[in-house]
Formats: sequence, structure tokens, C-alpha cells
Amino acid sequence: EVSQRASFGHWELDSVIGKNRKGETLHVLTERYTRMELIFKSPDKTAASTVTMLNRLERQFGSVNFRKIFKSITCDNGCEFANTSGMEISPYTRKKRTSVYYCHPFCSSERGSNENQNAFIRRFIPKGVAISTFSRAQIRQIQDFINSYPREIFDWQNSQKLFQNELKKLNIKIFT
Repeated sequence: EVSQRASFGHWELDSVIGKNRKGETLHVLTERYTRMELIFKSPDKTAASTVTMLNRLERQFGSVNFRKIFKSITCDNGCEFANTSGMEISPYTRKKRTSVYYCHPFCSSERGSNENQNAFIRRFIPKGVAISTFSRAQIRQIQDFINSYPREIFDWQNSQKLFQNELKKLNIKIFT
């Protein structure tokens, strides 16, 4: 189901690092069905920062909606994704909020949508440039540009519209 992109709610997660692999990082979530992109600044590339980002997302969407929107998350084997239980278990409900899967080592193609979106981000934030030089508002502008970009694969619709349509099917009313 996940690999076939047959349903909504399955995400790919990666980090985009800045200058010298230290300091602020971007956590990048890509929904596989709609290619919706969520980009968050993080103070560092640690497992704790990843869990904090997911906790904030759950708080923003609500626990019930989070489980519907984030059915699964596939990431690589990086140290920032090492806390599987912290990523899977909600600190608010103490229940499982998502399922985390890991790619095979050196198989970034198993997160192909995410890698493609990362290349999109690199149009705005070239390798070697510190993430800290970009404000949260600038990161949001990059995210909005990517999500509003018309795509041939979607008959020239954009990810934002497709994502909103999927939320409507789930009877979820949120603003992204």
C-alpha cells in the first residue's frame, strides 16, 4: 500500500543539513500520495529534536487527526531518527501515534519523493549554506512554493490542493 502510493497518510522523513553538518537543520516530511511537503527548522540533528518536532505536529493537528494524517513515516538510518519509540508513541495519549519504518542502508530511492523534494529545497538553500541564515518565514515561503507548484504527475494540480482534498475526505479541518 505504501510503496504503491495507493492511499493517503504515508510520509517520508529526512534532514537537510547546512554548513559543516552542524547547527540548525531542516526536518523535511513528504506525504507520498499528494507530495505535500512540511519543512521545520530544528536546532540540531538529534533524535530529541526529531521527537520534539513530531510532538509539536501532533499538538497542532490533535492526536486523533495526527493518527489519520501520519499513518506511517519512513526515514533513513540517521542518528536523528534513532528514537523509534519516541517517534511512534504519543507523549499526550501514551498510545501509538504512527508507525516508523527504516530504509535499507544506502537506499535513498526508498524515499524517492523526499529526495526529490530535498533537491527542490536546495534550489533555495544551496549545500554549504548555514540553515541559521534563513528565518522561519523564509523556510515557510520555500515550503509554500513547493506545495503550490503545479505538477504534471497530478494533471497540473498542486500538492496543497490535493492534500486539502484528502483532509476533506477524512472530515479534518485544519490550516497548514
